[in-house]
Amino acid sequence: MKAIIIGCPGAGKSTFARKLQEKTNLPLYYLDMLWHKPDRTKRKREEFDEILRELMKKEEWIMDGNYQRTLEMRLKECDTVILLDYPVEVCLSGVNSRIGKKRIDMPWVEEQFDEDFKQEIIHFSEEKLPEIYQLLEKYKENRNIIIFHSREEAEEYLEKISI
Repeated sequence: MKAIIIGCPGAGKSTFARKLQEKTNLPLYYLDMLWHKPDRTKRKREEFDEILRELMKKEEWIMDGNYQRTLEMRLKECDTVILLDYPVEVCLSGVNSRIGKKRIDMPWVEEQFDEDFKQEIIHFSEEKLPEIYQLLEKYKENRNIIIFHSREEAEEYLEKISI
């Protein structure tokens, strides 16, 4: 299995990916940990892309993170896509609930809900989702594409899978 978990910030991609990893024992890669450095700087795009290319050569993996610029590259290599297409309120609440908490999928603790980040979430469904759905349509052959519209749907899926 080569799976990508995508969706709006705050949807719970990392939490879902962690639970999927616990069920499957597949290696899990958090794209936020690859892109962001602990000092709050970012890797160069070329360096990030090279790391992604190397990881995608592995036989099995789960990759957590939207990173739309590299989405098509990952879609070409994966066999499973899980899209968390949740309402904006759910995503805003998700980000708000993690402020001030240490996470294994981020190299620092978010101390406040940045206004630009909030706007990115508010506009995600109109600015990013159409392109995501176009890419899913383009790469639907030979891929298992799973779309959840609620946390409950995602939890039911996780309860049912056994590998």
